[in-house]
Amino acid sequence: MNNESPPAYLDVKAFAHAASLSVGQDLLSKYERLMLETQGLGSENLIAWSAQGELRMDESGAEQIWLHLTIDTCLPLTCQRCLGQVDVAVVVKQSYRFCGSEETAAAQDAEAEEDVLVLNPAFSLPDLIEDEVLMAVPLVPRHEVCPVAVKLAVADPAFESALKEKSQPFAVLAQLKSGRLG
Repeated sequence: MNNESPPAYLDVKAFAHAASLSVGQDLLSKYERLMLETQGLGSENLIAWSAQGELRMDESGAEQIWLHLTIDTCLPLTCQRCLGQVDVAVVVKQSYRFCGSEETAAAQDAEAEEDVLVLNPAFSLPDLIEDEVLMAVPLVPRHEVCPVAVKLAVADPAFESALKEKSQPFAVLAQLKSGRLG
């Protein structure tokens, strides 16, 4: 299967049974939450993705449904050091094992290396792609070396001297109180 956009809904069980591979790319503009994260920038950037289904048998002979997802994109974010635009490469390689219920998924997810999800006939691959990219975005995006000089001082010396030169209205009252004006 070769798509430009990921299928809106994926029958993960059938996908795994067929050991299907789906590869494509999509515009960043199709992902609303990612566009919010980039503040509307990079709408023409591409998100390259691939999804591979796999059927495995566990130790007891029960089938396990797996989905392997790879995502590669570049997001224009705001550098938290210089406040300029920084292009952040995001690469995700994640595997998911599917089970039958929320309770089973919650119990197994804590001890499993892979993510454990609930098998759902209305499984949304685009939502999973968007979720994974959002989780891979650094908390504090920044350049390795900012392209502009970053002012790291807390106070501006010019501001401090201007503040001292500004007339102090209560200084006259202090002088009256101490008897120096007269």
